[in-house]
Amino acid sequence: MARPPKTGKPLVAERRYNPQAEQRAKPAPKKRAPRRKAAPRKRGLVGWILFPFTWTLRLILRLTWKMAVVLALLIGGGVLYFASQMPPIDSIVDARTKGSVTLLDRDGAVFAWRGDQFGGMVTADSVSQYLHDAVVATEDKRFYGHFGISPRGIASAVRINLSEGRGPLSGNGGSTITQQVAKLLCLGVPYDPATWKTEAAYEDDCRRTTIWRKVKEAVYSMGMEVAYSKEDILTIYFNRAYLGAGSRGFEAAANRYFGKSSADLNPAEAAMLAGLLKAPTSYAPTNNMQRAVDRANIVIGLMAAQGYITPQQASDARANPAQLSQAAQARAGGYFADWVMEQGPDFFTRDTTEDVVIRTTLDQRIQTAAETALTSIFETKLKPSSKAQAAVIVMSADGAVRGMVGGRDVRASGVFNRATQARRQPGSAFKPFIYATALDLGFSPNDLIDDAPLTINVPGSGPWVPENYDRKFKGPITLTQALYESRNIPAILLSEEVGRDLVRTVAQKFGIESDLASGPALALGVSESTLLEMSGAFAGILNGGSAVQPYGLIDLRLKGESEPLMDNVGTGLQERVIQQSAARELTYMMSQVVERGTGTRAQIPGWQLAGKSGTTNSARDAWFIGFNADYVIGVWMGYDDNSPMTGVTGGGLPAEIWQATMARVVTGETPKPLPMDVPGPSTTGGVLEDTGIVADGEIMDVLSNILGGLGN
Repeated sequence: MARPPKTGKPLVAERRYNPQAEQRAKPAPKKRAPRRKAAPRKRGLVGWILFPFTWTLRLILRLTWKMAVVLALLIGGGVLYFASQMPPIDSIVDARTKGSVTLLDRDGAVFAWRGDQFGGMVTADSVSQYLHDAVVATEDKRFYGHFGISPRGIASAVRINLSEGRGPLSGNGGSTITQQVAKLLCLGVPYDPATWKTEAAYEDDCRRTTIWRKVKEAVYSMGMEVAYSKEDILTIYFNRAYLGAGSRGFEAAANRYFGKSSADLNPAEAAMLAGLLKAPTSYAPTNNMQRAVDRANIVIGLMAAQGYITPQQASDARANPAQLSQAAQARAGGYFADWVMEQGPDFFTRDTTEDVVIRTTLDQRIQTAAETALTSIFETKLKPSSKAQAAVIVMSADGAVRGMVGGRDVRASGVFNRATQARRQPGSAFKPFIYATALDLGFSPNDLIDDAPLTINVPGSGPWVPENYDRKFKGPITLTQALYESRNIPAILLSEEVGRDLVRTVAQKFGIESDLASGPALALGVSESTLLEMSGAFAGILNGGSAVQPYGLIDLRLKGESEPLMDNVGTGLQERVIQQSAARELTYMMSQVVERGTGTRAQIPGWQLAGKSGTTNSARDAWFIGFNADYVIGVWMGYDDNSPMTGVTGGGLPAEIWQATMARVVTGETPKPLPMDVPGPSTTGGVLEDTGIVADGEIMDVLSNILGGLGN
C-alpha cells in the first residue's frame, strides 16, 4: 500500500486524534494559592474556665457509644450463657436437701409436721386461678410486660428506701417475680455441704444483697426469661417459695393451713397465702390470725384494683376470711410429736432425706382434753405471775400414749418436755409398788400394820426418824388405810418387811428405770423418775400386773408407700410382774385413795377411779397418778428450778388437773367398773410394829375394831 506523501502539515485525522497535539492544545491549569491556616481563636476567660468541662464532655460522648456496645455485648453474652445453663423445670421445683415427717393420729388424720414440707409439684395452670392472680397482683403487676427486670420498679424502690432513711438497696428491692425466683435458685449455685455448714447458712448467703449480686441477679433473670416462659417461671415460684410453718411451696402451705389442695383455694384463702410472701413467719395464720387476715385484705384490694376479681367477690372475701383447718387450728400434740420423733432412727426422723409418714397412738380428742384441763386450772387457780409448771400424760393400759402435755405452754414444740425429760422425786406416788410387792407375796389389803414412832439405824448415817405428813400416829391400821391416807411409817415398815431389794426389783420391772435408792428412804419415793415412767408403771397395775413400755409410734413408712419400714408391733405389754390377783387388790386399795383418802378431789360422779397422790419435801414436787377402767392419767406439778411450792400437795392442784382431764376424756361415755377385787377378812395377819412380829388375822381384826383403826 502506498503511504501518503510526507508533508509539513499533519493530516486532518492526525490533527484530530494526536494526543500530543491535543495535550499541547490544553491550557495549563492555574495554580491555587496556598491555603493560609486560620488564625487560632482567642479564648476569653470564660472559655478557658469551661475548656476542661467541654473537652471532657466531648470525650465522654465519643466513648459512651463504644462502652454501650461493649456493655450490651457483655450483658447479651451473660444472658445467653445463663439461658443455656437453665435446667429442666421439674428438676428444680423441690429445693430441699432434707425430707419431712408427717405425723398421723390413731385415726390416720394429720396432726403435726416436722421438717420442711413439700406437697408435690404444681404448675401455674394447675393451681387455683385465684391464687395465680393473687400472686401476680401482689408481687409483680407488670410481670407479663417486662423482660425479667423492671427499671420502673427498681427506681421506685430506691426512691422509697432513700426517703425512709435507708440505703438504696436496703428495704424495698423492686424485685420482679423473675428476680425473686432467681434468688430462690441462688442464681444457679447449688447447695454444697462442704461450703455451707447448714442449709440455713446457704439460704442466708443467697439472700445477701450486694451491688455485684444485684447485677448478676438482673442478668440471670433475663436469662430465665429467654429459657423459660412466663408460666414456667411462675411454676418454679409456686413450688419453691417458703410460706411459713415449714411449708415449701403453695401446695404444702394450702395443706398445712387449710387442709386442701392449692387447686381448690377460694379468693380469701388465695389472698392469705399470697400475703405470706412478704414475711412468711410474721404473717403465718398459725402465729397471728388477725395479722394474716389484715394482710390478706390488702391482697384482696390489689386483686380487685387490677381486675382479677369483681368488687362483689372482694367484698365477700373480706366478709368471710380464710379459716384454718381443724388440725392447724388445734396445733395439738407438739410435745408428743417431739417425743415420737425420738422413737425412730435419726435417718428417718430428724435427719431424714426422704419424706416420711409416721402413724402414732395420739388421740386428738384426748390431747385437747389434757391441754384445756391444764390451762383451765392454771387460769382459775393460780396467779398470772406464777412460774409453776405442770405436765400431763394420758395412756392406755397397754402403754399407748394418747395425749401428752409437757408444760404450761400447751402448744409449744421443740422445747423442754417435762413429761418425758424432767426427773423428779415422786414422793408417796411411789408407795403403790411397796404394796404391790406385799400383795404379791400374799399379804391382804386388810392386814394391819402399826403406825407408830419409828427409828431406823442407817449404817454410815446414824439414826433415821421418819415422820408422817401430819406428824401424827394412828397405831394399828389396815394396809388399805395406810395407803389411802398415805402414811409414811407403815410404808417404811412394809418395805423393810418384804425387803427393799424386792421392792426395787418390782418397781424396775414395772418400768421405773431410775437408779432407785438402796436405803429405807426408798419407801418415801426419794429416787427421781419421769412422769412417763411413773404413768407407765401405773398402767401395769391397771392391766392386771404386766409391765408396759410406753410408746407413741405405731409404724413408719415412706410417703406414698404402703409397706412400713418399721413398726412397734410387740411394743406395749411386756412380761408379768405381779399376779393378777395382787394387781386387782391393789386397784381396790387405790380406789379408796379417791373415795376417802388424799385423792378425793379427783372424784367424778358415777365413775370408779383409782389413784395415788405424791408430795415431796417442802412441796418441791406434787403428783397425782390414777386411772379409770381404760386410761391412766399422770400429772406432775412444780417449779423448773426445784424451789418449794406454797400450799400445793399432790391431792390438791395436781388432783384437780387430773380430775379436769379425766372428766373431759370420759364425756359422753358409759361408766365402767374398775378391774378390782374387794378383799375379804385378813388371812395372813398383820405387821404390828417395826420388829416384824406378825399377828393372827382374826386377832388383828378384833384389835382393829377396838382401837378404831379403820376410821378415816
